[in-house]
Parts: sequence; C-alpha cells; structure tokens
Amino acid sequence: MNFPIFIARRIRKPQQTTFSATVSRVGVATISLGVAVGIVALAVLFGFKNTIYQKVFLFGSHIQVSKLSLNQSFEETPLPLHTRPYDDWQKIPGIRHRQAVAHKTGILKTPDELQGIVLKGVGRDYDWKLLSESLVEGRAIQFSGTTYSNELIISRIIARKLNLKIGENVTLYFVQNPPRVRKLNIVGIYETNLEEFDNQLVLGDIGLIQRLNGWGADSVGAYEYFVKDFEQLNVTAKALYNQLPSDMRMERVTERFRPLFEWLQLLDQNTLVLLVLVLFVTGFNIASVLLVMMLERTPMIGLLKILGSPNTQIRRIFFFVGIQLAVKGLLIGNIVGLGLCWIQYQFKIIPLDPVNYFMNTVPIVFDWLLFALLNMGILILIALILFIPTFIISRIRPVQALVFKK
Repeated sequence: MNFPIFIARRIRKPQQTTFSATVSRVGVATISLGVAVGIVALAVLFGFKNTIYQKVFLFGSHIQVSKLSLNQSFEETPLPLHTRPYDDWQKIPGIRHRQAVAHKTGILKTPDELQGIVLKGVGRDYDWKLLSESLVEGRAIQFSGTTYSNELIISRIIARKLNLKIGENVTLYFVQNPPRVRKLNIVGIYETNLEEFDNQLVLGDIGLIQRLNGWGADSVGAYEYFVKDFEQLNVTAKALYNQLPSDMRMERVTERFRPLFEWLQLLDQNTLVLLVLVLFVTGFNIASVLLVMMLERTPMIGLLKILGSPNTQIRRIFFFVGIQLAVKGLLIGNIVGLGLCWIQYQFKIIPLDPVNYFMNTVPIVFDWLLFALLNMGILILIALILFIPTFIISRIRPVQALVFKK
C-alpha cells in the first residue's frame, strides 16, 4: 500500500476533542456550502436565462428577415414568399426552422373597453411548440382550408382588460383607408410576463393580414428563422446574410432586444464574481484546516523525519488528508445543492413577482456538464492551494518537532 495514503487514512479522523477535529468539520462544511451555493447559482441563472430566452423567441425568433425599407411602423412592406433564403433554408448551416409571418396594428373593441394591439399573422409553418409553454388557456389556431381562420390568441393582460374569455367573440378594427372591421373568436390565452408582448401582441391567421393588405397568398411581412445552437447565432446569421438579396435586411434577436440581453449578460458577470469568491474562500479555508492539522501533528512530522521520510513524502501525507476532506465536502455539497434544486423544480416553493422577474417561480435548469465542471474546478483549485501549507514541512526541524507542545 502507498505509504502516504496509508498514514493519511489513519490521521484523517482526529479525536473529537481536539481542536483540529472542530476545524476539520468547519472546513468540510465550508466546502459543502460553497459547492451547494455554486450549484444553486448556476441552476437558477441558466434557468432564468432559458426562461427569458424562450419567452422572447416565442414572438421574436432568433433572426428576422424583412424588406429593406425606411418604414419604421408595424405596417410591413411585402416580401415574396418563394425566395432563395426561404425555400432553400435547409441548405443554410445552423438553421433549425423557418416560418413566414406578418404584422398589422388594430384596435380590439368590446362594448365597454378598447385596446390597441399588434396582430401577428402566422401560418401552417408556425412552430407551436414554443407557444405551448406560455399558453395558459385554450388551444392553438386551427387553419381553414379555403379561407382565413377567424380565431385569435390574446394575452392574459388583454383578456383581463377587455374582460374576455375563451370562446367569446371580439371586434377588431383596422385603421386604414377604408377602415376594416373583423369579428374574431378567442380560442387561446397566453402569458409571458414580458410587458412588451403581453400588452399588445395577439396571434391570428396570416391570411387575414394578406386579405386586408391586398396581398396575395405568396406575399408575407417577414421571414423568421430559428437556429439549432443559440451560442452560434452570429455564425449562422452571417451564413444567412450571405444568401440574402440586396433588397432584404436581417436583424438578430440580440439587436432587437438589446437592453434585455445586456441585462442578462450583467447577470452572467455577477454570477461569475460570486463563483470566484466562493472558490477562493473554499480553497483557503481548507488550507487553514490543513495548517491546524499539521500544527497538531508536528511531533509526528518530526518522528517521520528522524525515521528517514523525505519532505516530499510527508507533504503528500497531508496533501491526501486535505483531498479527502475536500471530496467529503464535495459529496455533501452536491447532495444539498442538487436536493434544493430538485425540491424547487418539483414543487416550485419559491415564488417570484412576475412584474419584476417575468416569471412566477424561481426556474431551475439541470446542466450536468456544468455541474461536473464546477466540481472539477473546485477540486483542482483546492489541490493547488493545498500545496502552499505543505511546504512549511520542509522548515520543520526534527529535534524541535519532537519536543513541540501543542
């Protein structure tokens, strides 16, 4: 058996009455707390970001292509449906899905209330999986085979303002020349808790907008693209941009909602600072624990030196002691951190104010690769820091160590 490991196993459990035993427990608790805090912080951060991303992508998509125009209103210049960027989208690397949409402003009217809205027209190619997570009542739009559908999906905020429920009819006025009026049926209610969407955006059939604008079935307002990997958004956007003709413009979601994404980047920085502080506090705490244990074992160090043990061998003994304490702390920290995350994920016991945080409860995402990297990072950092106190062993003189009094 390896001699340093054998000795480390014998001294890793000091007597309960010694000071080093208390310090060892504090060290393990510190490591456990640091790991648990790191796991919870990462799970909440990425859960929060993913939730915000999905809400933004629901109505914003990853990349939007529209006609190049000086028009800054919601009234779009029509695009032909069958173009190279739209028909050959599968040849563009990184694109997962594409869909055609159109927007038009209007006014929803009930007998007692009015509400200005932006109607987003969607077709059969719309990705309803994104909406399913935010659809709190009702169902998706069912499209007619001969004409446009008169079904409408509104937000919960609009439903409350106009006192509308699933199955009821509402009148939608379009301010144009001549003015147009349509009676539509409410079939769904969504909620994203993002005021920019919930206060004005409703979903309807793109065929209705095509009819109102005098477009044909082969004209749309914009193309929306979704990428396979959001981390590769810029690379995919560049590949798509190279396929666009000169009369089209492209806009990424990070440009359309720049303040929101800058705020999310700020959260990344705050979390990184927290993790760095946790790592260093944890590392130096375990180093202090090791120093105390070396202090109590000074006579043993002197005896080992007299018996011929080199400094390197003795340093390895205490290094293994520190690693064993670190591993114990990592195990406890993972159990506590993952346990807390699982409880929140299953039972959602911690609520949030949706007005300020855009969601009702604290979101959790289990990124196992990231958790593994966190554990590896903490263990490597502790291992590096443990070398610092063990170098003191080379300065201990055997004769003085044997008569040392704790």
